[in-house]
Amino acid sequence: MKQILVFILLATLLCWFMFAPVYKHIIIVRQAVLQKEVDYLLEIGANGRHGYINSAMIQQSRDRMEERGFISGDLIYTVDTTTGTGGTDESTPVWRGTGLRLHMTYPYHRLFVIDQLVGITVPAASNRMGASGMKMSEYVP
Repeated sequence: MKQILVFILLATLLCWFMFAPVYKHIIIVRQAVLQKEVDYLLEIGANGRHGYINSAMIQQSRDRMEERGFISGDLIYTVDTTTGTGGTDESTPVWRGTGLRLHMTYPYHRLFVIDQLVGITVPAASNRMGASGMKMSEYVP
């Protein structure tokens, strides 16, 4: 009986060691894609022509993220500025020298189920990974 329990424990640990790097890689790639998208939106939104990140830009971003395997409805975008104004209204763009901030989050979903089976404390499925950035606006009317 002892040998069966040891075998089950070793088999479980072996499976965990084999598959843990695969899903950890998924988390790292998702985080990198989120950060890349934040940087791209800030580059476009803070350039000399725009000075804002509006809902059309966010929708295009959702479409790009959906192409990469994200669920677009689960993405949350938060846009603000260093002065406290919106940053999303194209009729009042952010002037040059004002920081435009973007924070983007996405839930972990059930990526840590294998860790939980082994007994490691894991974040809840509703917890969110995020990426953020700030760029100074270059908009001049």
